[in-house]
Amino acid sequence: MSRTKTLFLLTVIVAALALYFGGGAEYLTLAKLQSLLGQARGQVDAHPLGAALAFAGLYIVVTALSLPGATLLTLFAGAVFGMWRGVLIASFSASIGATLAMLASRYLLRDSVRKRFGDRLKRIDAGIEREGGFYLFALRLVPLLPFFVINLAMGLTGIRAWTFYWVSQIGMLAGTVVYVNAGRELGQLQSLSGILSWRMLLAFVALGLLPLIARKVLDSLRARRVYKGWNKPRKFDRNLIVIGAGAAGLVTSYIAATVRAKVTLVEKAEMGGDCLNRGCVPSKALIRAARAASEARDGVRFGVTTGKLEVDFAKVISHVRDSIRDIAPHDSPQRYRKLGVDVVQGEAKIISPWEVEVNGKTLTSRNIVIAAGGRPLVPKIPGLDQVAYLTSDSIWDLQTLPKRLVILGGGPIGCELAQAFARLGSKVSLVEMGKQLLGREDRDVATVVQAALEHDGVDVRLGHKAVEIKGGDSPALVVEHGKEKDKINFDVLLVAIGRSANVDGYGVDTLDLGLRKNQTIETDEFLRTRFPNIYCVGDVTGPYQLTHAGAHQAWYAAANALFGGFKSFRADYRVLPACTFTEPEAARVGLSEAEAKEQGIEVEVVKYEMSGLDRAVAEGATAGFVKVLVTPGKDKILGASVVGERAGELIAVFALAMKQGIGLDKILGTVFAYPTFAEAIKSVAGERRKRHQPEKLLQLAERYHRWKRGRGA
Repeated sequence: MSRTKTLFLLTVIVAALALYFGGGAEYLTLAKLQSLLGQARGQVDAHPLGAALAFAGLYIVVTALSLPGATLLTLFAGAVFGMWRGVLIASFSASIGATLAMLASRYLLRDSVRKRFGDRLKRIDAGIEREGGFYLFALRLVPLLPFFVINLAMGLTGIRAWTFYWVSQIGMLAGTVVYVNAGRELGQLQSLSGILSWRMLLAFVALGLLPLIARKVLDSLRARRVYKGWNKPRKFDRNLIVIGAGAAGLVTSYIAATVRAKVTLVEKAEMGGDCLNRGCVPSKALIRAARAASEARDGVRFGVTTGKLEVDFAKVISHVRDSIRDIAPHDSPQRYRKLGVDVVQGEAKIISPWEVEVNGKTLTSRNIVIAAGGRPLVPKIPGLDQVAYLTSDSIWDLQTLPKRLVILGGGPIGCELAQAFARLGSKVSLVEMGKQLLGREDRDVATVVQAALEHDGVDVRLGHKAVEIKGGDSPALVVEHGKEKDKINFDVLLVAIGRSANVDGYGVDTLDLGLRKNQTIETDEFLRTRFPNIYCVGDVTGPYQLTHAGAHQAWYAAANALFGGFKSFRADYRVLPACTFTEPEAARVGLSEAEAKEQGIEVEVVKYEMSGLDRAVAEGATAGFVKVLVTPGKDKILGASVVGERAGELIAVFALAMKQGIGLDKILGTVFAYPTFAEAIKSVAGERRKRHQPEKLLQLAERYHRWKRGRGA
């Protein structure tokens, strides 16, 4: 329960007790309430039109000003005016008042409403853009937000006032009928035993069933709209078809098989997707080889001298391929078939909302999950098609170490590969158009990573825009920095500016699935496309192109697809860690400082430098820090960044703490093994405690100890 609701409830309770013990107990009896209702009905009978207009005016004012009490007024309408007159008055008053509130928001309260309800507005804006008036009807029928928030938020959209009025009139009618009926039954109570009458119980049951029935009606209406023109099979061969056997698709099919659903997993290429074959696994294997070279080269600072360092790149690539080969059985068709998944190798094409064609055979399923993944994004740079550039997919085909490597893009992929190839012996230039590396991280994080890359010999070019590729015997990248241009020669060009979703070739256009501006498939918060039985997970929909993000989405998609008739779950991204595997590593979970500032969230920043950590000093790994964002004056963790040795492992502690609601004080009270890097987490909690130490209590303690010293024996 929110703080506002709790305070309101306590106020009502205190007021009721004060009224009762202050001689007002007589007004809280059923007889007195019935007497008051009788007087009200008498006024209605004597002046029917005037009473109706006065009540309607009050109702409109309360609704227009977004004051609490509309529900009580609806119950009162049923108790005093009866069923049909009560419905007529309450229904029209509520819609008129809501429309006035919407118009006030549009013309008078725009800035204040955006500031207060900014996060909620995003969902409504997207819904209105996608479904128009039908989305408002859905909110009215099954309110995801309080009605007054809907009224205010709609004022900031482009919906017409007349459309808002008549949709609200229809959408709120069912709820109005149920509440007026409940008010009528309550108004007819003659004794407390009447609460157990079948009419009263039926009214309460109707109140409880209204949201469920409304949701079913809404789902039915949506289904009729979206499935119009499609012929649904009379029965299905399976419960779920999953398209794509990357991390998201594998986890989805595994969950489905675990709960004994019949599931088919379709993959046209390698099982394991990008992560196993072209992403996480090969890059980490390469990074480990590069680290070995760096350790051998830097061993002299620890008193270890080696001979001339030689890198056998062919063996490095062999190590990468061996790593893929050794992990591949975890994602193999054989393993998943043993788990109960029907694995089909072939190219899938969705031909209807329930049918997928694979290898010339049509498979039918109640639900479909698209996990088609993504591919490297290639920019339109003049001359790029004239050179044999590489991407994060194709770089693993290299047979020899490039002498001069230019990397486009200073994101996680670009930074990781730039450092790795530089350590292996390439002359690496990293070109980033932005003002810093790792654009999603705070500047202090990016600064540490940049210093590490430059220490390893990477030529980091920030604020440089790639404008042209010159081919020939000595190809070069032409970059623009301010008004100046420069030319960077290369033997190999690696494009690593990001990834785009795979949305072509398997039926997205056939079903007219909506695409966002970034060309990912559009889904709602339940990961459903416009077809309620077709879901998307992983890179193909985002918003995070991370292996563990896709696996996280897989649970929601599988649960919603198979058990959505009972309960559906909104995908939750509030605690989602990420790590860039440079040395030092850079990891984060939750808010960054930049995001907090952008969203107007007030935070307190606590920082601990790795240079103060004994284990870091002993290993010569003092670059970096731990930074935590907490609620001002409290220990609640809103976000954390770790830059340093094993940051990817350390961030897991903060992810766990945030998920389970553990604050920095409890972390400070936890024993960590010494000497470990994990102690940095406890140390940052200690830094916060120092800031907030109880000075007055410590002064009292000091006086007490002084008094004890003066007592002698």
